[in-house]
Amino acid sequence: MIFEQFFDKTSSTYTYLISSGKGREALIIDPVLEKTNEYLNLLKNLNLKLVKVIDTHIHADHVSGLAELNEKTDCVTVMGEKAQADIVSMYAKDNEKIKIENIELKTIYTPGHTDDSYSFLMGDRVFTGDTLLIKSTGRTDFQNGNPNDQYHSIFNRLLKLPDKTLVYPAHDYKGEKVSTIGEEKKLNPRLQVNSKEQYVTVMNNLKLAHPQLMDVAISANRKGLTLKEINNRNN
Repeated sequence: MIFEQFFDKTSSTYTYLISSGKGREALIIDPVLEKTNEYLNLLKNLNLKLVKVIDTHIHADHVSGLAELNEKTDCVTVMGEKAQADIVSMYAKDNEKIKIENIELKTIYTPGHTDDSYSFLMGDRVFTGDTLLIKSTGRTDFQNGNPNDQYHSIFNRLLKLPDKTLVYPAHDYKGEKVSTIGEEKKLNPRLQVNSKEQYVTVMNNLKLAHPQLMDVAISANRKGLTLKEINNRNN
């Protein structure tokens, strides 16, 4: 299996490229617009055909590469059915399977960070978007975020996965690349609570500044803008 993890320093975003082998079909999770050529170069070098591209949710801190990759490769653009994004050509439901050649992901609806947040389970690993981060959790104070929903998503869905399940989030701000469900249960400070009410209190008192690109990114990601379209808007 080919598994590549990319990192965008500007937004601290992780992107994942997955394929069953050279010369086969591939999918990408949470692409960043400015990194599009990097993804395309790897696809070319490994003779991979990009078939599907997934965003775990509508991002607020960077512009997604979904539209650009769709324009360059004619791939299928995928998000969960709650997402309101013009570029999406395939909406995945909770527990629905997303397949490419020899690869299968199970969709898990995990709202809380946003109301359109989804995680994707692939065998021994889960891509958690901004719902469950490494030693942290995604903020819940905009885009219809809800700490009650996030508590359910984390404690009643993600933490029910086997402890050995690898956790690959959409962001990390400290350089950590992967965790496990077991490690998050033990070491994630936001999960050391005794009730949903305690978790809600923690999340409601974070007092974080909004992402710098929030207004630009959310609008661009909902409309599915390519780099050319963004440049035209700015000129």
